[in-house]
Amino acid sequence: MARRLAAVQQRIREACARAGRAEDSVALLPVSKTFSADAVREAHALGLSRFGENKTQEIRQKAAELDALDLRWVMIGHLQTNKAKDVARDVAEVQSLDRIDLADALQTRLAAAGREIDVLVQVKTSPEESKFGLAPDALPAFLAHLAAHCPALRVQGLMTMAINSDDSAAVRACFRLLRELRDAHRSAAVPLARLSMGMSGDFELAIEEGSTEVRIGSAIFGARHYDH
Repeated sequence: MARRLAAVQQRIREACARAGRAEDSVALLPVSKTFSADAVREAHALGLSRFGENKTQEIRQKAAELDALDLRWVMIGHLQTNKAKDVARDVAEVQSLDRIDLADALQTRLAAAGREIDVLVQVKTSPEESKFGLAPDALPAFLAHLAAHCPALRVQGLMTMAINSDDSAAVRACFRLLRELRDAHRSAAVPLARLSMGMSGDFELAIEEGSTEVRIGSAIFGARHYDH
């Protein structure tokens, strides 16, 4: 894992250099979904403390096993509103906020718990039906709703998943659209400073198109085996 992590970090530095960006302008979010608590423990020993997960129950299980470590769990998977209570209890950040009913449910649960969390709004930039996210033209009204009704949700930026394609131009177009949406809709009150885009297979393209955070799983943890 140490070798894989170092290789990913080197690729991030090289992509930043190609884009004329500072090396520290891109954060790394290791995605530990489906990997064991022992794998997270090994990654933590290498200096990582934030971990992306797709399911609240997996966060709960790993958090219980790793409660002696100072970890921050980031929800990057699609969320049902009935999981809002779990998020309010266990999650430090949500990067997959894409519906008003979900935002309202999170607001209710977080307010009851006396907590606030950072959130990114997930925007659907790919035509694939399997991808989740807010429609791009719905973003202004959604941001307005969050500002007016959801003070427990601290909006930090936008997130997307690019099209799964070997066509780099098509992949870049997804990332470029998210950056353009950020530029069009940020304000002094909501600067949308963060752009979470890019995964193991396309993160260098994402960095070249303006990503500030890449979500990397298998390139750090190794091959993923979906047996549950």
